[in-house]
Amino acid sequence: MVPTTIRFSVLGAPQLTADGVPHAPRGPKVSRVLALLLFRRDQLVEVEALVDELWGDRPPRRAVSTVRTHIYHLRRFLEGAAGRAAGELLTTRPQGYLLRLGPDRVDAEVFTRLVESGRDLLAEGRYAEASRDSRTALEMWRGRPLENTAAGALLHGHVRRLEELRIQALEQRVEADMRLGRHRELVPELRDLVAAHPLNEWFHARLIEALRRSGRRADALRAFEELSAVLAAELGLRPTGELLDLHRRIRADALAPTGSA
Repeated sequence: MVPTTIRFSVLGAPQLTADGVPHAPRGPKVSRVLALLLFRRDQLVEVEALVDELWGDRPPRRAVSTVRTHIYHLRRFLEGAAGRAAGELLTTRPQGYLLRLGPDRVDAEVFTRLVESGRDLLAEGRYAEASRDSRTALEMWRGRPLENTAAGALLHGHVRRLEELRIQALEQRVEADMRLGRHRELVPELRDLVAAHPLNEWFHARLIEALRRSGRRADALRAFEELSAVLAAELGLRPTGELLDLHRRIRADALAPTGSA
Protein backbone atom coordinates (compact mmCIF):
# COMPACT_ATOMS: atom_id res chain seq x y z
CA MET A 1 0.00 0.00 0.00
CA VAL A 2 1.43 3.39 -1.01
CA PRO A 3 1.30 6.07 1.72
CA THR A 4 -1.10 8.93 1.03
CA THR A 5 1.70 11.36 1.89
CA ILE A 6 3.39 10.76 -1.47
CA ARG A 7 3.09 13.73 -3.81
CA PHE A 8 4.78 14.58 -7.11
CA SER A 9 5.66 18.05 -8.30
CA VAL A 10 6.35 19.38 -11.78
CA LEU A 11 5.65 23.08 -11.01
CA GLY A 12 9.35 23.61 -10.56
CA ALA A 13 12.12 21.02 -10.68
CA PRO A 14 10.58 17.51 -10.81
CA GLN A 15 10.48 15.92 -7.40
CA LEU A 16 8.72 13.43 -5.17
CA THR A 17 7.76 14.34 -1.62
CA ALA A 18 7.24 11.51 0.87
CA ASP A 19 6.34 12.23 4.50
CA GLY A 20 7.21 15.87 3.89
CA VAL A 21 10.71 15.12 2.58
CA PRO A 22 11.47 16.11 -1.06
CA HIS A 23 13.46 13.77 -3.28
CA ALA A 24 14.80 14.67 -6.73
CA PRO A 25 15.46 11.96 -9.35
CA ARG A 26 19.06 11.61 -10.46
CA GLY A 27 19.88 12.19 -14.09
CA PRO A 28 18.18 14.54 -16.57
CA LYS A 29 16.70 11.75 -18.69
CA VAL A 30 15.23 9.95 -15.68
CA SER A 31 13.60 13.27 -14.72
CA ARG A 32 12.13 13.59 -18.22
CA VAL A 33 10.80 10.04 -18.18
CA LEU A 34 9.18 10.68 -14.78
CA ALA A 35 7.70 13.98 -15.97
CA LEU A 36 6.10 12.43 -19.05
CA LEU A 37 4.64 9.59 -16.99
CA LEU A 38 3.25 12.13 -14.50
CA PHE A 39 1.62 14.26 -17.18
CA ARG A 40 0.00 11.08 -18.53
CA ARG A 41 -0.90 9.65 -15.15
CA ASP A 42 -2.83 6.38 -15.36
CA GLN A 43 -2.32 6.27 -19.13
CA LEU A 44 -0.07 3.99 -21.12
CA VAL A 45 3.03 5.83 -22.34
CA GLU A 46 4.41 3.89 -25.27
CA VAL A 47 8.11 3.24 -25.65
CA GLU A 48 8.06 5.16 -28.95
CA ALA A 49 6.77 8.25 -27.13
CA LEU A 50 9.59 8.04 -24.59
CA VAL A 51 12.17 7.64 -27.36
CA ASP A 52 10.70 10.66 -29.17
CA GLU A 53 10.76 12.76 -25.99
CA LEU A 54 14.33 11.85 -25.08
CA TRP A 55 16.00 12.02 -28.49
CA GLY A 56 13.58 13.46 -31.02
CA ASP A 57 14.35 12.40 -34.60
CA ARG A 58 17.93 11.34 -33.73
CA PRO A 59 17.60 8.34 -31.37
CA PRO A 60 20.64 6.20 -30.60
CA ARG A 61 20.93 2.67 -32.03
CA ARG A 62 19.95 1.06 -28.70
CA ALA A 63 17.25 3.56 -27.79
CA VAL A 64 14.70 1.00 -26.57
CA SER A 65 17.27 -0.71 -24.37
CA THR A 66 18.34 2.66 -22.98
CA VAL A 67 14.73 3.53 -22.17
CA ARG A 68 14.47 0.29 -20.19
CA THR A 69 17.58 1.31 -18.25
CA HIS A 70 16.04 4.71 -17.41
CA ILE A 71 12.84 2.96 -16.28
CA TYR A 72 14.90 0.69 -14.04
CA HIS A 73 16.60 3.70 -12.42
CA LEU A 74 13.25 5.46 -12.05
CA ARG A 75 11.76 2.45 -10.27
CA ARG A 76 14.77 2.32 -7.96
CA PHE A 77 14.34 6.04 -7.24
CA LEU A 78 10.66 5.56 -6.34
CA GLU A 79 11.50 2.68 -4.04
CA GLY A 80 14.36 4.53 -2.38
CA ALA A 81 12.29 7.66 -1.77
CA ALA A 82 9.01 6.12 -0.68
CA GLY A 83 9.42 2.36 -0.23
CA ARG A 84 8.96 -0.71 -2.38
CA ALA A 85 5.22 -0.13 -2.81
CA ALA A 86 6.01 3.17 -4.53
CA GLY A 87 8.19 1.35 -7.03
CA GLU A 88 5.29 -0.92 -7.85
CA LEU A 89 3.28 2.11 -9.03
CA LEU A 90 5.29 1.94 -12.24
CA THR A 91 3.84 -0.85 -14.34
CA THR A 92 5.48 -2.40 -17.39
CA ARG A 93 3.22 -3.27 -20.32
CA PRO A 94 4.13 -4.86 -23.68
CA GLN A 95 3.85 -1.52 -25.49
CA GLY A 96 5.21 0.78 -22.77
CA TYR A 97 4.81 1.92 -19.18
CA LEU A 98 2.08 3.23 -16.91
CA LEU A 99 2.31 5.18 -13.65
CA ARG A 100 -0.69 4.35 -11.46
CA LEU A 101 -1.25 7.22 -9.05
CA GLY A 102 -4.88 8.22 -8.72
CA PRO A 103 -6.03 11.84 -8.30
CA ASP A 104 -4.43 14.63 -6.25
CA ARG A 105 -0.91 13.19 -6.34
CA VAL A 106 0.51 15.59 -8.95
CA ASP A 107 0.65 19.32 -8.24
CA ALA A 108 -0.09 20.27 -11.86
CA GLU A 109 -3.45 18.50 -11.69
CA VAL A 110 -4.42 20.20 -8.41
CA PHE A 111 -3.30 23.54 -9.88
CA THR A 112 -5.43 23.02 -13.00
CA ARG A 113 -8.49 22.14 -10.96
CA LEU A 114 -8.10 25.25 -8.77
CA VAL A 115 -7.76 27.47 -11.85
CA GLU A 116 -10.97 25.99 -13.28
CA SER A 117 -12.72 26.49 -9.94
CA GLY A 118 -11.57 30.13 -9.79
CA ARG A 119 -12.85 30.69 -13.33
CA ASP A 120 -16.28 29.24 -12.51
CA LEU A 121 -16.56 31.21 -9.25
CA LEU A 122 -15.65 34.42 -11.06
CA ALA A 123 -18.38 33.79 -13.64
CA GLU A 124 -20.86 33.26 -10.79
CA GLY A 125 -19.95 36.58 -9.18
CA ARG A 126 -18.36 34.92 -6.11
CA TYR A 127 -15.34 37.17 -6.23
CA ALA A 128 -13.78 36.50 -2.82
CA GLU A 129 -13.85 32.75 -3.43
CA ALA A 130 -12.57 33.18 -6.99
CA SER A 131 -9.66 35.23 -5.71
CA ARG A 132 -8.93 32.64 -3.01
CA ASP A 133 -8.85 29.63 -5.36
CA SER A 134 -6.83 31.44 -8.02
CA ARG A 135 -4.35 32.68 -5.42
CA THR A 136 -4.00 29.19 -3.93
CA ALA A 137 -3.30 27.81 -7.41
CA LEU A 138 -0.59 30.38 -8.06
CA GLU A 139 1.07 29.72 -4.70
CA MET A 140 1.71 26.12 -5.76
CA TRP A 141 4.38 27.20 -8.25
CA ARG A 142 7.97 26.66 -7.07
CA GLY A 143 9.46 27.91 -10.34
CA ARG A 144 9.07 27.31 -14.05
CA PRO A 145 7.53 23.88 -14.84
CA LEU A 146 10.24 21.22 -15.10
CA GLU A 147 12.86 23.75 -14.07
CA ASN A 148 16.43 22.62 -14.81
CA THR A 149 15.05 19.82 -16.99
CA ALA A 150 15.39 20.04 -20.77
CA ALA A 151 11.97 19.37 -22.27
CA GLY A 152 11.57 17.56 -25.57
CA ALA A 153 8.69 18.05 -27.99
CA LEU A 154 6.10 16.24 -25.86
CA LEU A 155 6.98 17.81 -22.53
CA HIS A 156 7.30 21.23 -24.14
CA GLY A 157 3.60 21.13 -25.00
CA HIS A 158 2.68 20.35 -21.39
CA VAL A 159 4.91 23.16 -20.12
CA ARG A 160 3.34 25.68 -22.50
CA ARG A 161 -0.15 24.65 -21.39
CA LEU A 162 0.73 25.17 -17.72
CA GLU A 163 2.30 28.55 -18.41
CA GLU A 164 -0.85 29.64 -20.26
CA LEU A 165 -2.97 28.45 -17.32
CA ARG A 166 -0.78 30.45 -14.96
CA ILE A 167 -1.47 33.62 -16.97
CA GLN A 168 -5.18 32.75 -16.84
CA ALA A 169 -5.01 32.29 -13.06
CA LEU A 170 -3.27 35.66 -12.69
CA GLU A 171 -5.85 37.40 -14.85
CA GLN A 172 -8.87 35.94 -13.06
CA ARG A 173 -7.36 36.64 -9.62
CA VAL A 174 -6.67 40.26 -10.59
CA GLU A 175 -10.18 40.56 -12.05
CA ALA A 176 -11.73 39.17 -8.85
CA ASP A 177 -9.69 41.58 -6.69
CA MET A 178 -10.69 44.50 -8.93
CA ARG A 179 -14.35 43.56 -8.47
CA LEU A 180 -13.72 43.57 -4.70
CA GLY A 181 -12.44 47.16 -4.91
CA ARG A 182 -8.78 46.41 -4.23
CA HIS A 183 -7.52 48.86 -6.85
CA ARG A 184 -4.85 50.60 -4.75
CA GLU A 185 -3.41 47.32 -3.47
CA LEU A 186 -3.16 45.95 -7.03
CA VAL A 187 -1.13 48.81 -8.52
CA PRO A 188 2.37 47.59 -7.44
CA GLU A 189 1.65 44.02 -8.54
CA LEU A 190 0.23 45.18 -11.88
CA ARG A 191 3.35 47.25 -12.51
CA ASP A 192 5.40 44.09 -11.99
CA LEU A 193 3.10 42.13 -14.31
CA VAL A 194 3.31 44.63 -17.18
CA ALA A 195 7.10 44.67 -16.77
CA ALA A 196 7.18 40.86 -16.97
CA HIS A 197 4.60 40.70 -19.80
CA PRO A 198 5.07 43.95 -21.76
CA LEU A 199 2.84 42.86 -24.67
CA ASN A 200 -0.05 41.60 -22.54
CA GLU A 201 -2.61 44.35 -23.15
CA TRP A 202 -4.97 42.91 -20.54
CA PHE A 203 -2.48 43.53 -17.73
CA HIS A 204 -1.83 47.05 -19.05
CA ALA A 205 -5.57 47.76 -19.13
CA ARG A 206 -6.00 46.61 -15.53
CA LEU A 207 -3.06 48.80 -14.41
CA ILE A 208 -4.55 51.82 -16.15
CA GLU A 209 -7.98 51.11 -14.67
CA ALA A 210 -6.55 50.55 -11.17
CA LEU A 211 -4.69 53.87 -11.36
CA ARG A 212 -7.80 55.64 -12.63
CA ARG A 213 -9.99 54.24 -9.86
CA SER A 214 -7.35 55.17 -7.29
CA GLY A 215 -7.64 58.81 -8.37
CA ARG A 216 -4.25 58.78 -10.13
CA ARG A 217 -5.37 60.06 -13.52
CA ALA A 218 -1.99 61.49 -14.54
CA ASP A 219 -0.30 58.17 -13.77
CA ALA A 220 -3.05 56.34 -15.67
CA LEU A 221 -2.47 58.52 -18.75
CA ARG A 222 1.28 57.98 -18.45
CA ALA A 223 0.73 54.20 -18.30
CA PHE A 224 -1.39 54.43 -21.46
CA GLU A 225 1.33 56.40 -23.24
CA GLU A 226 3.98 53.87 -22.17
CA LEU A 227 1.88 51.03 -23.57
CA SER A 228 1.34 52.94 -26.82
CA ALA A 229 5.11 53.35 -27.18
CA VAL A 230 5.72 49.63 -26.53
CA LEU A 231 3.10 48.51 -29.05
CA ALA A 232 4.41 50.90 -31.69
CA ALA A 233 8.05 49.91 -31.18
CA GLU A 234 7.53 46.14 -30.88
CA LEU A 235 4.56 45.45 -33.17
CA GLY A 236 3.89 48.61 -35.14
CA LEU A 237 0.39 48.75 -33.59
CA ARG A 238 -1.74 51.23 -31.68
CA PRO A 239 -4.03 50.59 -28.69
CA THR A 240 -7.59 49.65 -29.66
CA GLY A 241 -10.90 48.65 -28.09
CA GLU A 242 -10.97 48.66 -24.30
CA LEU A 243 -7.71 50.59 -24.01
CA LEU A 244 -9.01 53.47 -26.11
CA ASP A 245 -12.24 53.47 -24.07
CA LEU A 246 -10.19 53.70 -20.89
CA HIS A 247 -8.18 56.58 -22.34
CA ARG A 248 -11.38 58.48 -23.21
CA ARG A 249 -12.80 57.92 -19.72
CA ILE A 250 -9.64 59.17 -18.03
CA ARG A 251 -9.65 62.33 -20.14
CA ALA A 252 -13.36 62.79 -19.50
CA ASP A 253 -12.73 62.49 -15.76
CA ALA A 254 -10.02 65.14 -16.00
CA LEU A 255 -12.34 67.53 -17.86
CA ALA A 256 -15.34 66.97 -15.60
CA PRO A 257 -16.17 69.68 -12.99
CA THR A 258 -15.03 68.89 -9.47
CA GLY A 259 -17.46 66.55 -7.76
CA SER A 260 -19.19 65.42 -10.96
CA ALA A 261 -16.70 62.78 -12.15
